[in-house]
Amino acid sequence: MRHPTVKAPRALAFIAVLVMAVVTVGGAPVAGAVTRGTDVTFAGSGGTALYGTVLAPRQAGRHPALVLVPGAGPTKRAELRLQAEAFAERGIVTLIYDKRTEGYSSFHRDYSVLAEDALAGVRTLRARADVDPGRVGVWGLSEGAWVASLAAARSADVAKVVTVGAVGLPPSRQQAWAYGQYLRHGGVRGSLPGMMQDTGIRQLVGAGLFPEATYDPVPVWERVGQPVLNLWGTLDREAAPAESARIIGAALDRGGNRHHLTRFVPDARHNLHITSDNGFDRPDPLAPGGADMAAAFVKGEPVAPGAPRPEQDGTSRELAPLAWYENGWGQLAALALFALAFLGHPVAAAVRRLRGTAPLPTRRPARTLAALGATTVLGCLAYFAFMALTAANLVGPTLLGRPLLWLLLQLLATATVAATAFTAISFHRHHAGLAPGTRAHLWLQLSAGAVFIPWAAYWGLLLP
Repeated sequence: MRHPTVKAPRALAFIAVLVMAVVTVGGAPVAGAVTRGTDVTFAGSGGTALYGTVLAPRQAGRHPALVLVPGAGPTKRAELRLQAEAFAERGIVTLIYDKRTEGYSSFHRDYSVLAEDALAGVRTLRARADVDPGRVGVWGLSEGAWVASLAAARSADVAKVVTVGAVGLPPSRQQAWAYGQYLRHGGVRGSLPGMMQDTGIRQLVGAGLFPEATYDPVPVWERVGQPVLNLWGTLDREAAPAESARIIGAALDRGGNRHHLTRFVPDARHNLHITSDNGFDRPDPLAPGGADMAAAFVKGEPVAPGAPRPEQDGTSRELAPLAWYENGWGQLAALALFALAFLGHPVAAAVRRLRGTAPLPTRRPARTLAALGATTVLGCLAYFAFMALTAANLVGPTLLGRPLLWLLLQLLATATVAATAFTAISFHRHHAGLAPGTRAHLWLQLSAGAVFIPWAAYWGLLLP
């Protein structure tokens, strides 16, 4: 995503910031206000105990309130403490809580369960003496926006909905787009972006290792009738913000919701924090404007117009289902063959030594093929797992547009193909003098080498 190069949009953004400061005076922090925190325990979905903290203004009276629903991962309440304090300073009672660990992990999650947890938080706030029970809303960040919208669609107890970095795409499609953002930012070219954005993520989905991969947020948004404020940072590199804003806005319109607003916070990243790296870093301080907009909306005051809608750096692409030759069984069969042929070679060699068998004339090319093949396959799987678990955020140093580790894997893959050819030549020359068991093992190795070529090309190791 790039800043506009003409002066008019910049001028509009500057004017918007000034207007924001004027219009949201009612939502600004009260001078000298000090929040107080109270730890609470409440029962979430299925009776699971959830532990949280309520932060409230010191001013007497009944206040509007928000349940803050965190983003993806095993998040703790401390990660939303800044947002909670900002709202409490603006006269809003807030509840932050530790996300459940029972039934939530990197490989399993259920937004329906998380929505019930959020509604349990709403009930907790509605029961407080310092909260106006008719003015309790939900605030959701990123994945939490899917949860917040689902909670609102289920219960009229939710008065208003505020989202930050909401995604209107299925999670797998959104993640593929985000991979591309971070890889391009890291200067990565060649086959790795395609592998991560297409092959890799579709394999994760097919293997069931991408939780809620195909969740469609659109039908849920069509059922949300409460007033909604959707916020995005102009430097959001994770939520496909322009697409998501259009998709969610259209869904709310189709559902008959005429009380929804879309706002963009100037120079803010995905979570509405400041950024010093064009949206790709993770500093702690909040960007100015976002809390004011949300507080004004919750309190029923005018909401500043925010920044103009930014241009999105590329559009997302729908992910195709795996073809028959890509399915998990085929991948497992290839990996099993590699394990037998490459990892089994040292075992076969050790058995020959124990029997006192004379050294084979093919031992060097076969040993080289086994070592290169095993290293390349294991290295590729480990590197892909690392990139997936870090959301491609840690690219590292690059050479020729390739991360050094990926470039090394590509060189090893090329060497494996060469070793397969040399082993085939040696086998052909010495075939007649080899024992039947040795011939069978070499046939297994050559079969693995032959399968390795399309496998490595499929995973991008043999592509430019």
